[in-house]
Parts: sequence; structure tokens; C-alpha cells
Amino acid sequence: MSRSLTVLRVGPQTLIQDLGRPGNAHLGVPPSGALDVPALTLANRLVGNPESAAGIEALLGRIQLRANCSCTVAVTGPSVLVSVGDHLVDSHAPVHLSAGDVLVLGAPVGGLRCYVAVSGGIDVPLQLSSRATDVLSGIGPDPLRANDVLPLGDTHGLPEGADVLSPSVAPAELVVPVLLGPRDDWFDDAHAQLAAGRWTVSQQSNRVGLRLDGDALRRAAAFESRELPSEGVITGSVQVPANGRPVLFLADHPVTGGYPVIGVVTADALPLLAQARPGTPVRLHPLR
Repeated sequence: MSRSLTVLRVGPQTLIQDLGRPGNAHLGVPPSGALDVPALTLANRLVGNPESAAGIEALLGRIQLRANCSCTVAVTGPSVLVSVGDHLVDSHAPVHLSAGDVLVLGAPVGGLRCYVAVSGGIDVPLQLSSRATDVLSGIGPDPLRANDVLPLGDTHGLPEGADVLSPSVAPAELVVPVLLGPRDDWFDDAHAQLAAGRWTVSQQSNRVGLRLDGDALRRAAAFESRELPSEGVITGSVQVPANGRPVLFLADHPVTGGYPVIGVVTADALPLLAQARPGTPVRLHPLR
């Protein structure tokens, strides 16, 4: 049989993701790609793939995959129980599967998204130079379903183990650094409002954006009734809609928006947003 995996069970949202398709905003296409980039690139290194290879992003885990060939897999992200058949195996380490073996993921502890890399990478067709699923535009492969067969590419590198690799740990409270601008002048003392505000992650959050429940940000008097023409936005933009509650744009965000962007999340904080569960307390830390 050719190199492949069969999906036996999926979780709430099980997607193929790589590093996305940045540079296509002029076509109206979001960057997409893995929300927790360090987790995916680590999994790829562990199995001997280039960091850009396509793997699986599993929201809340709970997936089962059957190997149809000899291959190496690695599971990364938050702490999660991983088994092959009836035997527990380590996450954050290369694991060999023989043809017929079934890899089972439980539910992650203290985070949202697990990542599975397979030697050779998942070799579905490229769309705009990426295999990533974009839930906003619908570009890329469909969300995975039971009985899907995933072709694997040829292996090129050797698995890379390490003595100690710890699962990522989602903090009890998320403190998010934010660079002010470009529309912070639309708000009454934007720095003070962000520093004093308290929010929690909304259940309405998804790959498009992390929505926050809590304090409403007040516009400056000169901008209370102003409308903003649609303008370009980037990953990490903190957009403030009419209700005043911030939305932190993630990888599948729209490329333009009509609400003011009070600031932009620093790049190193984006993986933490990817793993923040609904109800997690959030503070936005404005940087001058």
C-alpha cells in the first residue's frame, strides 16, 4: 500500500495545517496556517520533516489515526495522553508506527490544540503554495472526517529525539503584550484603558479571532460617531468593534476591517492565544 494514514475519528475541528500562505493579502486571502507555529515546527523536527511540512491541528484532541505503512509520528502542544493500541507512548517524542497501528489522542490538559506530524508530511495538493485549511475563505483541504485517507510524502530526514521536551503549559491568566497603533488615537487614553481592562476569552472565539468578554473600550469624544473605511489588518491586530470589546485576529482573519485597530499583539504571544480556552482571564499589556 502507498504511504498514507486513515482517519478513524476526529475531534471538534481537525484540520490539515502547515505554515500557511502569507503574502496573498492583495488577493483577499488570509495567511492561515497553524495557530501554534512552535508546536507544529517542533513536531516536524521530531519526525525528520522540514518545519514547513503539513501536519494535523486537532482542536481538543480526541482523534484516532491508523498507519497504512511504517512511519514516525510526533504529538506536540499541551499535555495529552497518547497511545498506540493499548500502550501509552510519549508526546513530544518520535514514535514509530507499523502498518496497522492506531494512534489515539486523548483530550489536552490546559490548552486547546494538539499537533501531529508524520514522517514525509501530509501530501495533499497545494493551493496557493500551501496545504493549510483556511476556515474563513474555504481555501485548502476540507476539515478532516472519519475514513479520510491522507497521503504521505517521501521521507528525507531522520527523526530527532531529545532528552527532555516539555509540553506547552497554558497560563492561568493570559498577559498579552500589545504595541499601540495605528488607531489608538480613536480611544480615550488607549494606554490607560488597555492596562486597566479585564477580560476573559469568549466562547465565540475561533481561528479567525480570539474574542474577549469584559470591559468595553471607550472611544475619544471626537471619534464617537465616526465610521472608518475598510483598511488592511494583519495577524495579531486588536480590533475594537462597536460594542467596545476587543477581538484579537488570528491566522484566518479577514485581510481588511472596518473597525479601528487599537494595537497589535507581539508575534511571540500568538502561540499563547492559540491555546487559550474559553473563560481564561486576559489582560492586555500596552507597550509604549
